[in-house]
Amino acid sequence: MTTEFKPSRNEDEYFLKLDAERIERKRQQEEARASDAERRSHFMRCPKCGGHLETHTLQQIEVDTCPDCKGSWFDFGEVRAILAHYDKGLVFRLMDDVMVAFGKKPSPKVDL
Repeated sequence: MTTEFKPSRNEDEYFLKLDAERIERKRQQEEARASDAERRSHFMRCPKCGGHLETHTLQQIEVDTCPDCKGSWFDFGEVRAILAHYDKGLVFRLMDDVMVAFGKKPSPKVDL
């Protein structure tokens, strides 16, 4: 006579719960990995066209520029740094430098 092992209902529930927890942990790890990979693929990419950004230092402020769409992007705090040291001509000089970096004519000089 052989006796078969039959798991109790509590054992079944216990292992189902363990499996569900393991599956949930695996799902969260996969989501984190996918999110991290997506962030890495967007690093130094133009938010407008997806081109590779180049960093230029203009008037001691770093400006990220896109050679494809000619967009200019400031990182967090850079605009605030410009405004904190506001000089009526600084913004115009900075924008002129950006325009020259892209081969465009600077704006006409005006007295402020």
